[in-house]
Amino acid sequence: MARTREFDEEKVLESAMELFWEKGYEATSLSDLTSRMGIQRPSIYSAFGDKKALFEAALRKYTMSHASRVRAQLQSNPSAKKAFRSFFEDVVAEEYAGSVNRGCFCINTMVELAPHDEKFEILTREHQMYLSVIFQETIERGIQSGELKGGVNAKALAQALIVSLIGLTVLLKSRPERSFVDNAITVILTSLD
Repeated sequence: MARTREFDEEKVLESAMELFWEKGYEATSLSDLTSRMGIQRPSIYSAFGDKKALFEAALRKYTMSHASRVRAQLQSNPSAKKAFRSFFEDVVAEEYAGSVNRGCFCINTMVELAPHDEKFEILTREHQMYLSVIFQETIERGIQSGELKGGVNAKALAQALIVSLIGLTVLLKSRPERSFVDNAITVILTSLD
């Protein structure tokens, strides 16, 4: 008879996600994981598989949650321009407010693993494309309301904003002068004019 798990799988996965997000895949040891998750190696293997499978589960958890937050934030403002301004400003404010500069877990994975691992190349690209669709929906809402020009290519603009977001997120890891970042956001957002 199989033993019942004596831990909350979602809670320990959240702990693993936080640790991988802070340290990355390579720098996170199994000892780090058992300590943070509060479970032993056999329980990790039984529930999630090996370290790579656990990392994948953590990344999937992050991307689902991240996409939901992005969609909710962009939909919360009836103005597409204001929604994007608020979104980009919040990304920057979050990075400068915290003492730990984690960046985006998905983008960190894109930089660390995607060049060497096809599975993570695909997973990170899927998230980029999904976010692009969310951005496109917001742009199309702005076109329909008359706030944005009708002739704009919503898909291309959404993709350009995603590229800008990724670049900005990577740049923020080095904590540049705030005015440097604020000026860049102002120029990025002129693409919505």
